[in-house]
Amino acid sequence: MGARARLADFTSETPELREFDVDWIHGSPSAKHNTDPDIQVYAYDEHTFVLRQNMAINYEAPFLFLMFGDDRAVLLDTGATESAEFFPLRRVVDELVERWLGEHPRDRYPLLVLHTHPHGDHVAGDAQFAGRPDTVVVGADLSSAWEYFGFDRDPGRIARVDLGGRTLECLASPGHHEAAVTFYDSFTGFLLTGDTVYPGRLYVQDWSAFTRTIDRLIEFAAGRPVTHVLGCHIEMTGEPGVDYPIRTTYQPDEPPLQMTVGQLRDIRKAIDEIGDRPGWHAFPGFVLCRGDG
Repeated sequence: MGARARLADFTSETPELREFDVDWIHGSPSAKHNTDPDIQVYAYDEHTFVLRQNMAINYEAPFLFLMFGDDRAVLLDTGATESAEFFPLRRVVDELVERWLGEHPRDRYPLLVLHTHPHGDHVAGDAQFAGRPDTVVVGADLSSAWEYFGFDRDPGRIARVDLGGRTLECLASPGHHEAAVTFYDSFTGFLLTGDTVYPGRLYVQDWSAFTRTIDRLIEFAAGRPVTHVLGCHIEMTGEPGVDYPIRTTYQPDEPPLQMTVGQLRDIRKAIDEIGDRPGWHAFPGFVLCRGDG
């Protein structure tokens, strides 16, 4: 192996708190006149990138996360569009990897593709990575994902994914979907919650499981320095308790993507307040959508 540059001190006990210095693309009044990039790339730091899909391509406009370690990179989720012509995720990821390797040369640098859950707007781009050298795509379905993390044997375990000096802790977090997974990155302090928690409509498939997951995330976060709670969508407006209509493709008044551990506790209080009542329940930073009756 040739010269190997050390990335950073990933073992630091306290992640650096950085603000999100970004204006997210948020669609346009007319998709025909949309001038946003197909994929917005935001460098949170030199080893951590947050990507957002253009609303003109798909109204879900999901966020994806690309993180680099000493030995490999991980991509969390692959977006809402399969076509590389309209959603060139593979090209964008390859360019980011090539740029990173220019600063941190390696003879070999694999890519791991994981998912927060298997809904279509989080897995549609998987096929773009088929045949990519040194790439492993772990299926998002229950049997594939939970076997990979070992949750099929012990749903309560904390799995660890080693990127080389940088480790993700992974938790089974059912409720929104039975196969949902939450990730914690100790380097940035990100708690990556997929569609379980984000500033928008929290669709709950299994209310009891969702309640247990929120309890677990609160307990987990109490023992770790969490800088930001990051889900995969923004659906709220800047007005507390008001969300944009479903399939909206222009959201000029979005709140930030990043949430707080305090908002996890707010969700837990909202669960108690809702009790056994089904339906949609609006709160200042989110809407709880209970669909299991």
